[in-house]
Amino acid sequence: MGKQNCRIVYGKTLVELRSSNNRIVVLEADLGKSTMTSLFQEAFPERYFEMGIAEQNMVSTAAGLAISGKIPFVNSFAVFSTGRVYDQIRQSICIGKVNVKIMGSSCGLSDFSDGATHQGIEDIALMRVLPNMTVLAPVDGYETKKAIEAAIDYEGPVYIRLNRNEIPDMTSESDKFLIGIPSVIRQGNDLTVFANGYMVWEALKAATTLEKEGISIRVVNVSSLKPVNENAVKDLSSGMKGIITVEEHSIIGGIGSIITFILKGWSVPIECIAINDQFGQSALSYESLLGYYHLNEEEIVKRVMRILK
Repeated sequence: MGKQNCRIVYGKTLVELRSSNNRIVVLEADLGKSTMTSLFQEAFPERYFEMGIAEQNMVSTAAGLAISGKIPFVNSFAVFSTGRVYDQIRQSICIGKVNVKIMGSSCGLSDFSDGATHQGIEDIALMRVLPNMTVLAPVDGYETKKAIEAAIDYEGPVYIRLNRNEIPDMTSESDKFLIGIPSVIRQGNDLTVFANGYMVWEALKAATTLEKEGISIRVVNVSSLKPVNENAVKDLSSGMKGIITVEEHSIIGGIGSIITFILKGWSVPIECIAINDQFGQSALSYESLLGYYHLNEEEIVKRVMRILK
């Protein structure tokens, strides 16, 4: 199983797609070497706009470019591309359903060394609450490419969050990506785990561990967080002894909120694993930070056993 850095895949995909679609333009807020839009800048400097540390102006400019017929991608860390520019996204993009694509790089806790100021753990909640906004969180490099392609084909605002680090491949080039549809990464009969991003990998590890105990776990990748096909979620939950949600995000407004709302009135027990209404912090490694917030295989196994008991 290989690994890919989704940021690099993103930059390369923009270059590839721009070669056949001259409507694509890229706006950056002084972080091109981190978001990897620097690859686009090298290939198409006349279509690349370095806006400096002026994110609000970047989003407003992108809205104007979209109205003129372009497909603008605006880029920054997730915490800045959603929170720092929320008013501009709401007023200039979402109210008019303007065709702007917003990239949230280094999402969740993946920028482990820079602490709370640079860790976007509330971005999904902020973007999901906005009418007309589509919210995507690709699981790996292969799905990142497909999510970008889908965002370009979709007419309207799209927010995409990407991890900062290398991610194991959990899908393949041949797998389909459809906005709104959760996908099964591993089949199972006892419990369903709904996750996205790097948490899908932790769920897969937990499923392998639990298999040795005779427990069968279905792992579902919810890479489309808005819209979400409610019937698909219900079908994937039906007949299960329990449901677990796992997310590298605040427990408020993310997958846990989505799944529990869809399954309201069901008698099946549900456990939600997320960041419990607190900010992130600095750490020496990504893995140690995930462990501190209980976003790992061990916690998933613990919650499964708690449901089964």
